Amino acid sequence: MRITLPGAERRGSPFALTFDGETIEAWPGESVAAALTSAGKRALREASTGAPRGMWCGMGVCGECRVEVDGQVRLACMTPAQPDQQIKQAPARVVAGEKTIMPAPGAATVETPDVLVVGAGPAGLSAARIAAAAGLDVLIADERAMAGGQYFKQPASAFAIDPERSDRQTAEGRALIGQTLAAGARLLHGRTMWAATRDEAGQLSISLSGDAGAVVVRPKRLVLAMGAYERPWPVPRWTLPGVMTAGAAQTLLRAYATAPGRRVLVAGNGPLNIQVARELLRAGCEVVALVEAAAAPGPASAVDALRMAKAAPRLVMDGAAMLAALRRAKVPMLYGHVVTGIEGFDKAERVTVARTAADGTIVPGSKRSFAVDAVCLGYGFLPQAEAARALGCATESSADGTIRVVRDDAGHTTIEDVQVIGDGGGLGGARIAMAQGVLGGAALVEALGGRPVAAAERAKAVRELGRHRVFQDALWRIYAPVGLPNLRPDALLCRCESVPVSAVDSLLAAGLRDISAIKRATRAGMGACGGRYCAAVIEARLKAAGEGNVATALPGFAPRAPFKPTTIDQIVATATNGRIKNESSTEEH
Repeated sequence: MRITLPGAERRGSPFALTFDGETIEAWPGESVAAALTSAGKRALREASTGAPRGMWCGMGVCGECRVEVDGQVRLACMTPAQPDQQIKQAPARVVAGEKTIMPAPGAATVETPDVLVVGAGPAGLSAARIAAAAGLDVLIADERAMAGGQYFKQPASAFAIDPERSDRQTAEGRALIGQTLAAGARLLHGRTMWAATRDEAGQLSISLSGDAGAVVVRPKRLVLAMGAYERPWPVPRWTLPGVMTAGAAQTLLRAYATAPGRRVLVAGNGPLNIQVARELLRAGCEVVALVEAAAAPGPASAVDALRMAKAAPRLVMDGAAMLAALRRAKVPMLYGHVVTGIEGFDKAERVTVARTAADGTIVPGSKRSFAVDAVCLGYGFLPQAEAARALGCATESSADGTIRVVRDDAGHTTIEDVQVIGDGGGLGGARIAMAQGVLGGAALVEALGGRPVAAAERAKAVRELGRHRVFQDALWRIYAPVGLPNLRPDALLCRCESVPVSAVDSLLAAGLRDISAIKRATRAGMGACGGRYCAAVIEARLKAAGEGNVATALPGFAPRAPFKPTTIDQIVATATNGRIKNESSTEEH
C-alpha cells in the first residue's frame, strides 16, 4: 500500500515490470521490495523446504528477499525497480549452468584515500564531515542508494523534497548529508564491503562490490561505522512472508512511502517500536497492538524517567507525544508480553502473544491472538562487527551479552589504523554514534594532519556523549532487555538453511559443544546471512547446555570473506589487484 510522506512527493510516472509473469505497477525510486509489497506480493523466494520466504531485515543483511531480476539473483530490498524488469521468485538453490548469466570480469577500480569510512549513517557521516572539512581525502562507501543509515533514512531520490514539511529526523539527516558532501567527502552508493584484509606489506585492502563494478580501497585509515541489525525472534513460523523487522517496516515507510500491510502488529523491546507504531498509524494502517516485552513503567521507573528528561528532554517529549497518539487511536498496548507464534499458509495471518513471568516463562491463560497481514518484530539489536573482527580488533562481551569492540570514545581499537564508531562497535544509539563520529573524525585529523578541529566542537561532542550515555542507561533500565523466547523444537533456528531448534538440541544432547562442529553438522550459519542471526541463538543454547569452547575472543562463527554474498566476476576483478587473505582465525568456515 503506497502512502503519502510528509514533505515528499512522488515524481515521474508509474511504469510496469513483471513478477512471475504478472504485470506489476512500480514508481521511480522504489526498490523491488517496495513495489512488490505495494502489489501485495510478499512471497519472494522458496526455502530449501519449499516454504515461502519474504523480506525480513530490509537492509541487505539477511538475504531472505532474494529474487531473480532479468536472470540474476538480487536482493529485492536493495535493488531499484526499473521499467520492464522480469522478476521471478528465487529458487532455494541456484545452480550454475549453461544459462547462467555471468558478466565478464574486469579489473577493479583502485582508490587510495586518506580515509575510508564504511557506512553512511549518523556515525560515519559525522566522522567524514569532520575529517573532510580539515582537508583530508575522505571516501565513504555505503550499501544503500541513499545516505543516512537506519536512523536518518531518507526518501528515495525520485521524491521531490520540501524541507519545510519534512519531519525533524529526516530533515536533520538531510542536513548532515549535505554538510558532509559540502566538506568534500566523496560518497560511493550501492557498495558492499565483502572483504577487509591486508596485502603482503601490511597495507589495508578493502574490497567493495556493486553494480558499477568492483573497487579496491587502500586507505591510510579505515573507519568502520556499520551500525547494527535486529535480533532474531525464533518462534514458530517467524519466517512467513509478511513478518519483518521493525526497521524493515520503517524503511518501507520512510524511504519508499510504502506500508508493510493494512493490519499490523508491532512487537518487541524498546522505544523504536513505539515510533514505528506511530508512523504506521500516521500512514493509515490499523495497528492491532503494540506488544512490549518489558514491564509497564511504574513508580519504580520515576527516577530513571527524570534522568532521561534531564539528559535529553526533546527525545522524552517526542516519545510521550508518540505514546499519546497511540492512546488516542485506542491502540492496545500490552506490556510484559511477547510474541509466541505466528500462523498462516503462505503469509502471516494471525499472531499469538502472551504475558511472561519474571523468569521468562509464559503465564498460563494469558495468550491472545490477533488477525494481521503484517508483523513487525523489534527485539533489540546486534552490532555488525564482522569486519573489525576479521582485521583482528579485540572484542569483549557487553552487559547485555552482545559483542563489543574494545575502543575509546574516538573509536581507536587495538589495531592502529582501524577505528570503529557507532553501533557497529557496541550498542548506544544514534546520538552517541554522532558524538563518536565527531571525536573519531578529530582523531583522524590528529593522526594524518590537516586543519585543526575547533576545540569547541570537540568539547560539545564530549558533552553530548556524556548526556546521551546517561539517557541510554536510564532508558534500558526502564525497557530492560529480554532474552530469547523459550524455543519450541519445531521453530526454525536458522532461517537461511531451515534448521530447526531440535536439530541443534539433539547434537547438544549427544555432547557436542563446538559451534563450528554444529555448523558443519546442520548447515546452520552457511546461508546468505553468514550466521548473523542463528549464531546468537546457537550460543545461547550452548551456554544453557554448558559453554564448552563458546566463550572465546571471537564469539560466533569466524568472520571470513566474503562477509556477504558476492558475485564471482567481482571477486575475480578484485583478485587482479591483490590476493584475498584472511588472518583473523584458523577456524574452518
